[in-house]
Amino acid sequence: MKTTRHRRSSGYAVFLAPGLLLSLLFLVVPLVMTFYYSLTTWQGIGTPAFTGIDNYTRLFQDADFWASFRNIAFVIIGIAVVPTLLGLFLAALLFDYIGKKHGDGIVSVFRSGLYLPQVVPVAVTGLMWGWILAPEGAVNSILDTLGLSSLQQNWLGDPDLALWVVLGVLVWMQLGYPLVLFLSGLQRIDPELYEAASLDGAGWWQRFTRITVPILRPEVYVVLVTTTIAGLKVFAQIFVLTGGGPGNSTLVPAYFAYQNFFERADVGYGSAISSTITLLVLIIAGTMLSRQAREDG
Repeated sequence: MKTTRHRRSSGYAVFLAPGLLLSLLFLVVPLVMTFYYSLTTWQGIGTPAFTGIDNYTRLFQDADFWASFRNIAFVIIGIAVVPTLLGLFLAALLFDYIGKKHGDGIVSVFRSGLYLPQVVPVAVTGLMWGWILAPEGAVNSILDTLGLSSLQQNWLGDPDLALWVVLGVLVWMQLGYPLVLFLSGLQRIDPELYEAASLDGAGWWQRFTRITVPILRPEVYVVLVTTTIAGLKVFAQIFVLTGGGPGNSTLVPAYFAYQNFFERADVGYGSAISSTITLLVLIIAGTMLSRQAREDG
């Protein structure tokens, strides 16, 4: 019996080996190297000079670093919290109300349209929104046509507005992901639960809060974990839309690390920023997953 199990385990190991090897080469090794370089002073050429925790000491005294973390808190709201709440509400509305009144065809149209930003390259959507929000772009042109020229703004160039505008773009880009996941989760809910609640006089909002939300809790956790991690690592959207500016109004840790790596050739300091982001991702993901496991248990 033990020999048979051993053979089965060996057989599985053959299939697991390529994935484990790739993870080792492209995940574990880079992480270890990044942490090592974070303990050095290095410009990308020559021999790194070991400096211990000097980069981390400098990091926690850096006003730009703290500005980037203040901004990332808002980014997480825009890329995780708002899309999750809005996606859950829209999914329930499409499934339990619009789908029943107008058929599944209209639900598919909404689902496809809202998910489209997920499959379009970030560079394309960034350039599109850059054109729409430019001082001479579509938004200001429409406002001028409507006689509302007093509302025209430099949407991405105003330090007081830029972060909020970027958050709006992030919500638009991210909304389709939780919507599709929640619509899929709604398929496993027994329709008789909704019918019984309706017979008892429950309205749509009561069915949503008492049936839909509790049953979709696992999907909510998955969406929050994945989108929060994505928010902590957000880079491409900031790079394309604002480049972290104006000033530091849209600077985020990943872009701050990029600036130090490639623009300032301060690899050690950039590695310290990257290592801090990685540690934060692991802590948040571990906390959220362990909480979900406790609640499911």
